[in-house]
Formats: sequence, C-alpha cells, structure tokens
Amino acid sequence: MTTLDEAPTGAKRRWGHPTVLALIVALLIVACLASIMFGVRSIGISDAVDALLGKTDTTEQAAAYARIPRTVLGIVIGASLAMSGVAMQAVTRNPLADPGIFGILAGASLAVVTGMTFFGVTNPVTIMVLAVVGSACSAVFVYVVGSLGRGGATPLKLALAGAATSAALTALVSAVLLPRIDVMDSFRHWQIGGISGANWERTGLAAPFLIAGALICLLCARGMNALALGDELATGLGENVLRTRIVSSLGAVIL
Repeated sequence: MTTLDEAPTGAKRRWGHPTVLALIVALLIVACLASIMFGVRSIGISDAVDALLGKTDTTEQAAAYARIPRTVLGIVIGASLAMSGVAMQAVTRNPLADPGIFGILAGASLAVVTGMTFFGVTNPVTIMVLAVVGSACSAVFVYVVGSLGRGGATPLKLALAGAATSAALTALVSAVLLPRIDVMDSFRHWQIGGISGANWERTGLAAPFLIAGALICLLCARGMNALALGDELATGLGENVLRTRIVSSLGAVIL
C-alpha cells in the first residue's frame, strides 16, 4: 500500500516542474506584450503583435517596435541577476547570498566611482570593465577573509566578511563622492540604472559580458549542484571544489 500511495506523489512531482515552467513562460509573454503596449502612448495588442513581427507601417506599430529593445534588455537583465544570485548561493551554500551581502556591488561601485572621479572615465564599456574588476577584487577579498580560521569558508563567515567589506567600501565611495558633486549625478545614474531609452546598439555593448557570464555559470551548473551536497561529498564525486567555486564566482561577478 505504501508503494502504491507514493506513486501518484512522484508522478505529481514529475509533472509539477513542466507545468510551473509553462506558467512562468506564459506570464513572461504577457509581461512582454504589456511592456510593448503601455507607455506614454498606449498601443493595441494587434499593433504590438505586428511590431513583434517586424511591421512598422503605422505610427502605433513604429512606437511599439521602438519599445522592443527596452523589453528585451529588461528580460536579459532579470535573467542575468537571477543566474548571478543562484551561482553565489551555490558557491557559498547560503540561501541568503546575493551580490549586496558579499560586497560585490560595493566593490563595483568603488571601482566605477574611482574611474569617474580620478580618470574621467565615461565610456560605457570601460565602466563595465571597471565594475567587473572591482567586483572580482571584492569577491576575492571576502572569500579570503571568510576562509581564515578553523572550518574554512563557512556560509556564516562569508556573510559576516561580506557585510563588513560592503560597509567599508560603501563608506569609501561616500568619501570619494562628497568633495565631487559634479561626479555624483553620473555615478547615481549608473548606480540606479534603468532600461528607458534602450536600443539595440546599447544592448549590444553589454551583450559580450552577459553572454560570457551566462556561459560560465551554465557550464558550472553540474559542479554547483555537487557543491550543494557539501565539500567532502562533492570531492568524493570527483568534483574539483576549489576550481568550481572560483569559476562559478567569476561568472556571477561578470553577470
């Protein structure tokens, strides 16, 4: 009886994931249509669909077509942040892990504000490179500090090291910005971000970074699953724990 009772439960679990995935995809399609339809000028659903098919014969279709890059960029950004968060949670085995807790955002901010203030950096690609370098340096520092002492890099130690590092770097960012009000507006614009005014050219500037980060995380997916079982068990399964952590973290930092 136990076996017979458990069989339907297993079947439900097997069918649950495709159903949830299909529902999420449907909601994403609805959200995409809403993003194209609504704005300063509302567009009908038929014109929005025609714009997605590449038609720009009418003013409504042209307006809807101009909103497509904004919608695509929003999807890509959301996917990138999700993959980055998952990678960090897998590396640290901490379900609360995110770039803010582990000082990655603060490291990127300090690198960017330093480039803007002292070197006059304004090029978007250069700013992205600075952000990646700053994030990587901060992530390495947090991991090294969190690895000190008995037990190595435990989730609690990493979280504490990340919180302390984030607070220190945020204070440094404020110290650099306070005397330079002229840089503050540019930095705040970069820090807050946004997808308004997006076009294919601007999206293309970020595409190489996002593709590289996504590929790294996808290639490390199996290793990250092994890390969830614990370092010893992952090593017993033949996984190089240190290499997986470093490469996965690199993908998360880039994203």
